[in-house]
Amino acid sequence: MHAGARFVAQRLLLKPLVWSLVDVTTHDAHRLDNLPRTFVVVANHSSHLDAPLVMGALPHRHSRYLAAAAAADYFFDVWWRKGLTALFFNAFPVDRVGELRSKGLATTLLEDGVPVLIFPEGTRSRDTTIAPFKAGAAALSIKAQVPCVPIAVFGAQAAMPRTRNWPVRGRPPVAIAIGEPLEHR
Repeated sequence: MHAGARFVAQRLLLKPLVWSLVDVTTHDAHRLDNLPRTFVVVANHSSHLDAPLVMGALPHRHSRYLAAAAAADYFFDVWWRKGLTALFFNAFPVDRVGELRSKGLATTLLEDGVPVLIFPEGTRSRDTTIAPFKAGAAALSIKAQVPCVPIAVFGAQAAMPRTRNWPVRGRPPVAIAIGEPLEHR
């Protein structure tokens, strides 16, 4: 039931809505052709549009079970936001200020065959500058011996700045560039 509800939420509600509000261009999706079922996606983070853009840009076979890391102190602080975040993004809470544990929920998800989406900056950028990445995403990918897929999101901050709760009018352009999956050998 959860997978069916998530499909409706992500592919029939969220993606059409976001794609109607911004003009999305996806580059190099062919790089995912040979991607295994389990992987780590890392993307820059400048807007609340980033997760729906990344999830919507991935082919359904890769986004179907994708679980997004979300800030526990914001997305899991009240029941209704927790429920919507879990439904739309298959999200799991991440403590942005705590110490990295040796075996966290992301590791368990990967061991269970669930791919994960992580924003390694830890928070949204206040401008278009990419903040230094926290080590967690790379370490997770290496430890789990799964590919790491870098994704760059361009234009999301202009489309929906931190100060707004809804995208700006006029379908601003947003681009999603999918990098070559990084394998660990």
